[in-house]
Amino acid sequence: MPTISFASSKGGAGKSTSAVLLATELAVRGATVTLLDADPNQPVSRWGRKPGRPEGLRVMSDVTEESLIEAVEKAARETAFVIVDLEGTASLLVAQAMSRSELVVIPCKGSVLDATEAVKAIKFIRRQEKAYGRTIPFALLFTQTNPAVRPRTLRALEGDMAGQGVPTFETAIHERDAYRALFAFGGTLYGLDPQLVHNLDAAIRNVRAFSAEVIAMLTPATEAAVA
Repeated sequence: MPTISFASSKGGAGKSTSAVLLATELAVRGATVTLLDADPNQPVSRWGRKPGRPEGLRVMSDVTEESLIEAVEKAARETAFVIVDLEGTASLLVAQAMSRSELVVIPCKGSVLDATEAVKAIKFIRRQEKAYGRTIPFALLFTQTNPAVRPRTLRALEGDMAGQGVPTFETAIHERDAYRALFAFGGTLYGLDPQLVHNLDAAIRNVRAFSAEVIAMLTPATEAAVA
């Protein structure tokens, strides 16, 4: 079943947040999911140790260069989705994960600096395509955006990426209090208290739209896994 990797060479781009949001949404919809934490900072593992993790979603910590391929292959045999939160460097581990991925998601905040780092990640993917002799599908995901306002800088970056032929998600992951609360308290968005978390319904709709786009980028057989 499909492996989806989240890659970014810049810290704070929303890589781990986006990975957990996708994993929990898929699990809540009934899919089995393995979430591999290959980030040395271990944000996903810390979230996974908190209460409320959905049934059908398991977190594997301390994934290393030596254990990655075996972990991905084992997880792909046992669960419907494998999601990998990668470290923020261009390493052999990242290359190996990309070589096993049906989709690489590149989170990017709406700034020129982040866009420059995203382009580096895309170039790295292109090198892995040549090295492994296969096409590696990828898409840019804008993160931490304002849900009410699309700044001129962001619009310019979107146009620039489109002009370069870079696949980009139509859905952006907005800046939401609910996403911070998820890592503070654990569990899923659906388990948070709407009386305590601002605009929780909007956050849930945002993640549903993102996960639907991910599924649409994958195969029809994968769509059936979460139908």
